[in-house]
Amino acid sequence: MAEVAVALRDLRKRYGDIEAVRGLTFEVERGEIFGFIGPDGAGKTTTFQILAGVMNPTSGRAEVFGQSARDARLRTGYLTQGFTLYHDLTVMENIRYIGDLRLAPRETVVARGRHYLQLFGMAPFEDRLAGNLSGGMQKKLALACALVPQPNVLLLDEPTTGVDPVSRREFWDSLARLSDEGLTILVATPYLDEAERCNRVAFMHLGEIKELDTPDRLRTSMHAHRLELYLDDLRHVGAAVRAIEARPGVIDVQRFGDRLDVLAEDARVEVVERDVISVLAGEGIAVGEVRTDEPTLENVFVASIRATDPAPPCGPFPMQRPPVSATSEIAIGAAALTKRFGTFTAVDGLSLDVRFGEIYGLLGANGAGKTTTIRMLCGLLAPTQGTTTLAGVTGNVRSPDVRRRVGYMSQKFSLYDDLTIAENLEFFAGVYGVPPGVRSEKIAWVLEFAGLRGKEDEITGSLPGGWKQRVAFGSAIMHEPTVLFLDEPTSGVDPIARRAFWGMIDQLAESGTAVLVTTHYLEEAEQCNRLGFMAAGKLIEQGTPTEVKSRQRGSLLEARVRDVRRALDVLHAAMDRRRVSLFGDRLHVVVDGDPQAAIRDLSERLEKAGCGVIGVRQAQFSLEDVFIGAVERVGTAA
Repeated sequence: MAEVAVALRDLRKRYGDIEAVRGLTFEVERGEIFGFIGPDGAGKTTTFQILAGVMNPTSGRAEVFGQSARDARLRTGYLTQGFTLYHDLTVMENIRYIGDLRLAPRETVVARGRHYLQLFGMAPFEDRLAGNLSGGMQKKLALACALVPQPNVLLLDEPTTGVDPVSRREFWDSLARLSDEGLTILVATPYLDEAERCNRVAFMHLGEIKELDTPDRLRTSMHAHRLELYLDDLRHVGAAVRAIEARPGVIDVQRFGDRLDVLAEDARVEVVERDVISVLAGEGIAVGEVRTDEPTLENVFVASIRATDPAPPCGPFPMQRPPVSATSEIAIGAAALTKRFGTFTAVDGLSLDVRFGEIYGLLGANGAGKTTTIRMLCGLLAPTQGTTTLAGVTGNVRSPDVRRRVGYMSQKFSLYDDLTIAENLEFFAGVYGVPPGVRSEKIAWVLEFAGLRGKEDEITGSLPGGWKQRVAFGSAIMHEPTVLFLDEPTSGVDPIARRAFWGMIDQLAESGTAVLVTTHYLEEAEQCNRLGFMAAGKLIEQGTPTEVKSRQRGSLLEARVRDVRRALDVLHAAMDRRRVSLFGDRLHVVVDGDPQAAIRDLSERLEKAGCGVIGVRQAQFSLEDVFIGAVERVGTAA
């Protein structure tokens, strides 16, 4: 029988009249990776603070290996959302300092620190200042600091927010190895693809657990299948989507860059497929291809939340300007764009074009040059070479007329933390020139969109990250821009709010707004009409989501085995580690050659190693697989 590492018994926490945690009861086994998913305000962080022993519950019990959580504090590592490294200390100085704070023996702290730096691929950087590390490396250093006291339980509250896809995969591979060594890991994440990597997942909402099971069983519990309908043009499907949502047997509809996903009840899949194609045909929209797959965890999560809390949708954005008619015209353009800082080339000969009404996703690892590119495209930074086009104007992109047509949501600076929400909205409405006669209507809409109506007098800095992002997004679109730059707009935003963001982005695109968006969450990038992958300052790949996937080399196999840890070790020893990824109770393996022969070879290898093969099948590449493969090829060529 597995050892219980964490046990909660009717756990409750009140803040005055607000019950943030409502009777949580569950157990987590030693060595398990246990995921928490939930919207902002669900109670995840409060639960973690109680488990870390920094806060007492109002009632109930939280135990870590049989002790109260408070008494077991030295056995628990806690990486908070706001964990801040000391940027003017080196990597090793940060580790030694945290080791001293946690009363770890000084003679072993350095040895442990070096062990984890080696494990995370950071051994060459122990003398580098923490402030000079990339975002992904800072997250790995924070994890090393949490591990140096050798905790038995590790609590990670949204540890990969703002981390690029390559570093995220490396981070989760590290967690898998730590779990295999017996460390119990509880992780809260807004990213559903990360939840797939957990052994079990709990969906939290309003302080309660709504669902708790393995990712596989959660998907199966829906008794549904997902129809992927590939369309040539999705810029005007809004009316069709609303009609499809109302059809019998339809559970969920989600719009992506070159397809619609329709979740249908198992008993009605064929009828729903014919019905949906008919609705689209009635709107003059032809369907190119239809694929059937299982539900995603996002489908399960959204359906679960909607069943218990069917919040009314936000009203339509109060658009005053007429739709942009010249949708064939280039709205955002770059020709041989280059930017050098001294001898360093941040952007190298980049060329792209985005038309009015198009959503273009610019993707890349930290340091690839995305933010520098955006700053040049929107006229905030002069290029070293090349030309830019903005709002249909080439050359003088800094003119007042052009700037009034542009909206920009920055990655790092968007709002003033020491102003109230209302003061921020009033300020940005004034900066963007929103007419006084419609300003109050626009501000009211932003508050409704952000779920903050009645809280406009709260200080902005007190908001959780997800709510702050919603206000920042609303601020950037109040003046109805025809060109919109969004630099990681949904970083740290929960899945429900992320859908609201993209519903609004789609609405703007239908009005003719050109949108250029960056994101580290590649499942979200599927919602862009076209994508561009950046690496080392260059644009290395462009196309629709389907096009870039079709150009991926090799095949993706999904293996289900009884001993997934042994299987991971076997495959890591035999092939490039980046070709093998752990997803909870499954493995994703990228192979070359004939996929059927590869399925046989993989099955035989895992069976021979005693992994207990349940099944191996060919699966579709995710954008994360494609992105990592593209970056890997560029690195190999270099």
